[in-house]
Amino acid sequence: MPIRVLAGELIDQIAAGEVIERPASAVKEIVENALDAGAQRIEIDIERGGVGLLRVRDDGAGIAAPELPLAIARHATSKIASLDDLEAVGTLGFRGEALPSIGSVAKLRIVSRPAGTAQAQEISVEGGQVGTLRPAAHPTGTTVEVRDLFYNVPARRKFVRSDATETGHILRWVERLALSRPDVAFRLRNGARVLLDAPALAPDEDAARRVDAVLGAEFLERALPVRHAAGPVAIEGWIGAPTAARAQPDAQYWFVNGRHVRDRLLMSAVRLGYRDVLYHGRHPTYLLNLSLDPRLVDVNAHPAKLEVRFRDSRQIHDFVFRAIERTLAASQPSAASAAHGATAAAIEAPEHPFATPLPLPFAPASSTLPAVAGAWSASPWAVAEAVSTGSATEPLGTAIAQLHGIYILAQNAAGLILVDMHAAHERVLYEAYKRQMAQEVASQGLLAPITVPLKAHEADAVIAASEEWSALGFAIERLAPESLAVRRVPALLGARTDLAELLREVARDAMNEGGSRHFEEPGFRLLGNLACRSAIHAHRRLSLPEMNALLRQMEATERADQCNHGRPTWTRLSLAELDQLFLRGR
Repeated sequence: MPIRVLAGELIDQIAAGEVIERPASAVKEIVENALDAGAQRIEIDIERGGVGLLRVRDDGAGIAAPELPLAIARHATSKIASLDDLEAVGTLGFRGEALPSIGSVAKLRIVSRPAGTAQAQEISVEGGQVGTLRPAAHPTGTTVEVRDLFYNVPARRKFVRSDATETGHILRWVERLALSRPDVAFRLRNGARVLLDAPALAPDEDAARRVDAVLGAEFLERALPVRHAAGPVAIEGWIGAPTAARAQPDAQYWFVNGRHVRDRLLMSAVRLGYRDVLYHGRHPTYLLNLSLDPRLVDVNAHPAKLEVRFRDSRQIHDFVFRAIERTLAASQPSAASAAHGATAAAIEAPEHPFATPLPLPFAPASSTLPAVAGAWSASPWAVAEAVSTGSATEPLGTAIAQLHGIYILAQNAAGLILVDMHAAHERVLYEAYKRQMAQEVASQGLLAPITVPLKAHEADAVIAASEEWSALGFAIERLAPESLAVRRVPALLGARTDLAELLREVARDAMNEGGSRHFEEPGFRLLGNLACRSAIHAHRRLSLPEMNALLRQMEATERADQCNHGRPTWTRLSLAELDQLFLRGR
């Protein structure tokens, strides 16, 4: 086929394919225009998943009659006039492609009345053919009505999904737009059914009310507030607690200067911030807005404006990563979280020295005391004596018992605290190992090297990670294809009679994981395995002093609300909840 110039109609339809992928794309473009026009109330009506009808009405500035024909002309816009304007664009729309693209693949009708004019004007477009301008009745603002989307593009119409699927896509886009502008009222109707009704918030109202209205109260109940700024860049919003992670990344909302984006750099920064608290493909939940000088970001990098480019991408990545990491680091037991539940956390971590998690002096395995009481006293008044001599003012209170060799029971001023001792000790050890790895490692030589028999491929894995082992304070060398010798161990690990088994378990973990765990760096993966294998395991009986020591270490450890795998380390039953269980006060 010879080279030829395409017909204008075909050019418009091809361009429309880049901008209008489905009905939800049309909703996004039209609503963004309404927001740019200063609308305070936006109503959206759809039928048949937006294919049959899509109507957006706003109370914005409106379009003057002489400008209506220009509004549906390609590359005609009021938002930029020069390259300098494009480099610092602050509006959601700026290309002048949305309305002409919609008009080329649908039956489009626009009615608008600017403030102060006596009458509205209407113009129609059908398959790219522009009608004549005529008077109409309409309040101040604009209505954009789209019917029979893709009626003249059968190839595109085939790929439109079911009405329910397309309606779901529209709802999710309207939710994102509503989250970005809590000062604007949004209402979405599917026929007579209201899918979303989000009233506008006053300037002094908490933006969390809009989040509740759109995403539900559960999102914020399990979220931590984020607010951080550095120079011209600021981030604010909420990130979900690690225990709120989901199997799919369907609750992740990123906004850059109020514009919803799906940017890989920003998503990667958040994922890295969660590296120590998530695993096995779990996805964090978050709603975050990044504010920065428009000149520092290029919003013209994607046909649908869903991706952006930053002038200094590394700096933005590190800024976001540090903000997320700092917020999660503060998720440790505190007076507020112990009183209101384990998912609450302060924005800034409290200032205190970290406790050194020395190995706990375990009770002899032959202890015959009841497991629920621990190995501290045979006296029937042991619990009462422990409580009377301890302090319930600490966030995690005072230990009173051990349950089935798995959980620590403690009481504080608010009620009963339950701690998963293995998960808690794992986090304490892991954070201590990280601090030790970042500074000079204290290690101790063994009087006699410990020989560790391994399978050849397991020994290969240990030797391949020799730098990480050495950084932790281990001295390991190969004696034979299936044998290793351990000559030094980190002082933090203490004396262990099962050091050989520990090495075997960590090596097997590394082989089984295949690099899929949540720790990004090999050294962190090794630290996580070491902490997991070194931590207290189930059915180890602890004395009251040992249990209290672990509680105090948790209170002084970052990210202590969850273990290295994202599981919660503790929870609380308030006195009111306990009273309800026993029907007290009825």
